Amino acid sequence: MEPVSDPVPEPVPAEHVAAFRRFNRYFTRRIGALDDHYLGQDRPLGEARLLFEIGDGVSLRELRNRLRLDAGYLSRMARALEAQGMVRVGVPPHDNRLRIVELTPAGRAEVEEQNRRADALAAGLLGGLTRDQRAELTGAMATTRRLLRLAGIAVEVVDGASADARACLDAYAADIDARFPEGFDKSALVRPEEVTGHAGAFLVAYEEGRPVGCGALRRLEPGTGEIRHVWVHPGARRLGLARRLLDGLEREARARGLDVVRLDTHVVLKEAQAMYSACGYTEIPRYDDNVYAGHWFEKRLGTGSAA
Repeated sequence: MEPVSDPVPEPVPAEHVAAFRRFNRYFTRRIGALDDHYLGQDRPLGEARLLFEIGDGVSLRELRNRLRLDAGYLSRMARALEAQGMVRVGVPPHDNRLRIVELTPAGRAEVEEQNRRADALAAGLLGGLTRDQRAELTGAMATTRRLLRLAGIAVEVVDGASADARACLDAYAADIDARFPEGFDKSALVRPEEVTGHAGAFLVAYEEGRPVGCGALRRLEPGTGEIRHVWVHPGARRLGLARRLLDGLEREARARGLDVVRLDTHVVLKEAQAMYSACGYTEIPRYDDNVYAGHWFEKRLGTGSAA
């Protein structure tokens, strides 16, 4: 069968969809998202948000990817704000293909006022709650943001030689080189041909178009695969992404007819050891000659489908 990345999602119960939409309608109404004069200023939410996101300057390409906006719609908003004296758009000397948008002094002043009014709105809403209720609400919002971020991340199978795959491995190598007492030699990384096509798989997690995690699967012997280099960018940790990558690698193993997956990990990576144990991996004797390994794990997947 054809290997896949993220699974086909199971149907979402109608009551969950209704609850999500009900919350969204209530919240957007309370913050005035539908008002043409957001926070009492003379512009709609779309333009106000764009001014906020521009910050200290950014390319229109980055804004388009970050905000998931149509290129034409973004260009029209940028031109409108430029005509109002809120932003200036220019071409950087190092790359004439880019257009950089920056706030003017008037634009910075408006964003400062926008932040002041937004803070006052939030304080007004929270002021009607007790201290314990505020703590409960802010905790719930933190959980909501974490889960929404995780839901918005796409995990894809990429070629092991692709630029994103190698960039993730470089970041992984730099990360563990700093953590391992003995350092890390990049020659120990998997080779592209080991994790591509029938031989294996390389997964990359994308958040708003940017790689934020990876994991690799390669065949060890008939029926047995090995999981390598599960890594998450520091800015995307504590979301549950590492487990999602691990699940994806297990699905890729099943798709290739592998019944068992193994992995090893360094003695200093306590959080990785805890995750593997929690995900059904059992510690086993050494099975390889990896000089960086101090613990070895295995998980039986059951009968997989032929690749």
